[in-house]
Amino acid sequence: ALLIGLWSVWVSGVLLIALSLYATQRLPLSKNRIFSHTSFSDLDTPKITIFTAPAPFTGSSGTKQSLAIRSWLALSPQISVILFSQHHSAASFAKSFGSRALVESDIDFTFLGVPFFHSMVAKSRAFKSDIYVFMDTETILLPDFVLALNYAHNLDDDWLLFASPRDVPNFPFYLDEDRKHWLKDGQRIRIQEDTLGSSWQWSCCDSRMVIAWNNGVMPLHHGVLPPFLYGKGVYNHWLINEALSSGLRFVFDASWTISNIALGDSRRQSNCLVKSSNVSDIEKGSWEYDCNSHLAAVYGLSSLHGFNYSAVMKLVKCDGQYLLINATEDFLHTYAYKKKSLWKRHIPNCWRSKTTLACVVRTIKTRNETSGCSLKDGSVHTKTLKLSFSLESLLAITADENKTVVLTVAGYSYKDMLMSWVCRLRRLRITNFLVSSLDYETYQFSVMQGLPVFNDPSAPSDISFNDCHFGTECFQRVTKVKSRLVLKILKLGYNVLLSDVDVYWFKNPLPLLSSFGPATLAAQSDEYNQTRPINLPRRLNSGFYFARSDAPTISAMGKVVRHAATSGLTEQPSFYDTLCGEGGSTRKGDNRCVEPGTNLTVHFLDRNLFPNGAYLGLWERKNVKSACKKQGCLVLHNNWISGRVKKLERQVISGLWDYDITTRMCLV
Repeated sequence: ALLIGLWSVWVSGVLLIALSLYATQRLPLSKNRIFSHTSFSDLDTPKITIFTAPAPFTGSSGTKQSLAIRSWLALSPQISVILFSQHHSAASFAKSFGSRALVESDIDFTFLGVPFFHSMVAKSRAFKSDIYVFMDTETILLPDFVLALNYAHNLDDDWLLFASPRDVPNFPFYLDEDRKHWLKDGQRIRIQEDTLGSSWQWSCCDSRMVIAWNNGVMPLHHGVLPPFLYGKGVYNHWLINEALSSGLRFVFDASWTISNIALGDSRRQSNCLVKSSNVSDIEKGSWEYDCNSHLAAVYGLSSLHGFNYSAVMKLVKCDGQYLLINATEDFLHTYAYKKKSLWKRHIPNCWRSKTTLACVVRTIKTRNETSGCSLKDGSVHTKTLKLSFSLESLLAITADENKTVVLTVAGYSYKDMLMSWVCRLRRLRITNFLVSSLDYETYQFSVMQGLPVFNDPSAPSDISFNDCHFGTECFQRVTKVKSRLVLKILKLGYNVLLSDVDVYWFKNPLPLLSSFGPATLAAQSDEYNQTRPINLPRRLNSGFYFARSDAPTISAMGKVVRHAATSGLTEQPSFYDTLCGEGGSTRKGDNRCVEPGTNLTVHFLDRNLFPNGAYLGLWERKNVKSACKKQGCLVLHNNWISGRVKKLERQVISGLWDYDITTRMCLV
């Protein structure tokens, strides 16, 4: 009787469990939830950080971006979003998403506000995360995104995955107020591939791919990441090819397991700098796309040979399990959610079910439809890179609210010092600068660095690689270019602060310089003797001065240019002799002089605030930066030293250097 009783209890328990499981299976699925807990819980989900660079949050673009980012955050509380932007609208926009969306502006941007991809990737390392994701801000994600990343997170190898976008011209769905359910016409709906019907199509658009990797030990690829412009094509395909070439990480295509829904926008097809039968013609004449194509052609291992994406391992989900398929070799890689080593075999009998094979065949067929994606021919890199902006348009873009620009002039031998100067201005949040290139090489280099550069046709034509330093004939000819350019810009109605690239800026000097008022030219003094007047003959330094766009200044600068044109010296003596009279005949006091024909006042700047390279022996101090900050320097000129190499060494050793020539990024 006891045995019968125990048997009855055991049978009852089994039946109860079976009935519970049956009832659970019969319950309707939560078709309205954005995140499904069928495979993983939030506790199992790794920390995922999505990095992106939004456009200004206005109009239809702002609406699409808002919808997309809300769809990401709704998938899991383990997801956070970093928005790389300098636009004033970004901060308020991020606040609407709560604490899981942050704005990061401390990276390198072009003068048009486009971030550099290599700078974004470098900055991402400052954020602690299990998985790093880079994607476009007008892309909707569905629950399969988290499920696929959960699966990838449990792989033993370091990995990199990518997912091609699915273009959806019309996306009629929106989120409810709680951001938990998708709605259409006020009704809850679960968005799946079949929900979209035939309205979507695969896209090869590089900039709209999802690309992700784990926080592992191995780097993504050998070598350095070039300064690609984010959102302007090529860089994702380049990175995938480099990762495959390097063999440091397991690379696979997750396009069939991550629903990367790109909200339709015909304008953005120009970002798709790839060959494809289903992508519209690429926008012609865009310097940003040409830059990225040029960099892809000359950098890295993949520039030497291409890759066939059909040979890349593909992650698919069939019969409820993830499979890694290499269709070209007719084998499967199978994983469970537990970590185990990667292994491969021919398709086994246990997987030769009708549904599994149908799934595999369908995947292969779909892949064939998108296998035309590849980088464009490398012929683009031979094109001349050129900004589509005239000097007038660059002035309109870069000038501040007072119509003031900071102008510098540089040749190729000073390109690294130019970039250190630019990086310093960027760190000071000074964006109203312009670069005049003295040669073709500097122009090309500046375009690829995203600088507002223009080429001066009147510049000497034989200085590209000359060591053009003080005392050389080359230097004499180059200096005269600067005064001509300043005069030209003044006539266009803009104030100019001319600064040589060897002038290190501690603070923004424009507020002080602007306070001198009209009909005043404020210039640095080259006098180093502490006890002598700073306006002695030929002590005006033409490498740092501020000129207003007013009649007296324009007229006086015209005289300087004409005087320099007939002189066998640099432009610097012409400045002093014209504005202060030969021998200083129109000096006023110890720090001024007046040009009598125009009544222009020349104010020699306080050397404690604007020291030259010989004043107080600042460059010889043990800690130059500390000494200058203690003194209150606004700038420090790296002059009074002979030779470019010595000048460069002195500035680097002193710590007044802000550019990494290896990574082509500004130093943090």
